[in-house]
Amino acid sequence: MSSTDNNYQSDSLIATDIDAYLKQHENKEMLRFLTCGNVDDGKSTLIGRLLYDSKMIYEDQLEAVTKDSVKSGTTGEAVDLALLVDGLQAEREQGITIDVAYRYFSTTKRKFIIADTPGHEQYTRNMATGASNCQLAVILIDARYGVQTQTRRHSYIANLLGIKHIVVAINKMDIKDYSEQVYNDIRKEYSEFARELEMEDVHYVPLSALVGDNVVNKSENMPWYDGETLMQLLENVEIAGDANVQDVRFPVQYVNRPNLDFRGYCGTLASGILKPGDEVTILPSGVETTVKALVTYDGNLEQAIPGQAITVTLNDEVDVSRGDMIVQRDHQPHVTSQFKATVVWMTEKPLVSGKQYNFKVGVSDSAGVLTRIDSQIDVNTLAENTASELRLNEIGVCEFSLNKPVVFDAYKRNRSTGSFIIIDRLTNVTIGAGMITEAVNVSSSHALSADQFSAFELEFNALVRKHFPHWDAKDLSDLI
Repeated sequence: MSSTDNNYQSDSLIATDIDAYLKQHENKEMLRFLTCGNVDDGKSTLIGRLLYDSKMIYEDQLEAVTKDSVKSGTTGEAVDLALLVDGLQAEREQGITIDVAYRYFSTTKRKFIIADTPGHEQYTRNMATGASNCQLAVILIDARYGVQTQTRRHSYIANLLGIKHIVVAINKMDIKDYSEQVYNDIRKEYSEFARELEMEDVHYVPLSALVGDNVVNKSENMPWYDGETLMQLLENVEIAGDANVQDVRFPVQYVNRPNLDFRGYCGTLASGILKPGDEVTILPSGVETTVKALVTYDGNLEQAIPGQAITVTLNDEVDVSRGDMIVQRDHQPHVTSQFKATVVWMTEKPLVSGKQYNFKVGVSDSAGVLTRIDSQIDVNTLAENTASELRLNEIGVCEFSLNKPVVFDAYKRNRSTGSFIIIDRLTNVTIGAGMITEAVNVSSSHALSADQFSAFELEFNALVRKHFPHWDAKDLSDLI
């Protein structure tokens, strides 16, 4: 049964039993995915085709786009489906995507949020922003040109941001006469690159977004392709196992104290499964306690799963504040002020060592500095280059030192607790995004050696004795 048929059944259910439809819709699984690729690969057209062929466009939207298509004249007498996504005037004038555009639709199997990201290299930061919350990436490749520099760039960023599922959509097959050889050559070239990035779940589909081949409906023009259409891949890809259910991570966003008899800690469970009676630790303080109840508006829960918004009550009166994290006692994250991370830089002023920035790690706010740049990564060749700063759209492996300990996991283990943003202290604008790779051993990175400390101690003693001659040896020892 096609997605169109499924949606027809859904429409019939709306007409006959709205409560049953809403219940069915509430329980659908959500898939967030993005489309990316080179300029003019057809990303916006593909999304428009998905919406159009799955009957997810309102009549007034279609009427408006039809009128705009006549003005633009880019598709002849046909409707320019890219205009459904490219809403900015500059985008329509230039025929490109500049900002990340989000669209929502659903079928009987799943709900979807699409992020349509720009193809230009200068908008790499926009692409990284769109990818940050996605579970799947659709990498478009123009069948005329094969794997391009931007194809590699976007694939690298998608992989860097922890997207586990990749669909390589080889578009504009109609221009190449639906050639199976063209498809096989591009598939082989991309597969070699995917192995370099250690991608595990990669799917390939030949299609034409303009005509509609293999987007929602099976193409009669490519009988040699016996795989799923793009819509079928989106509906069937297995994402249930992506969530981390091993490590309980509950960042406290708000302390709820409505009266003297109730104190609860509100937030969204980032990972793990939390139950009443679980032994937990409050970080960074290290205080141990147990969970009393999991409270929601609809009543208490027997257990909470990742993504659920809950209020946690504890059996002991302990000090818990916004920014703290409740974790399972025997599966604990890192708690330190220094870490190494891969950073995507997003502003004109470069990232430099020694300058004070604000950091938001989870729900914890802190100030800190860049201590060193280990390497700047050329995402086109995957080469690691030496660098003293990171410029706009560049990616580098960096070490940071914050003014207080923060709680985190490695990003590969836990996307929710392993990511952070860098904020300009004057403008409060987000200027960088990072994925933590590991904690930095303070003693081996920037701490003073024994000889350096001895020299410092002698110099400090002499300075203090000069200005505070009445202090004794014990005073000096305590001060150091």
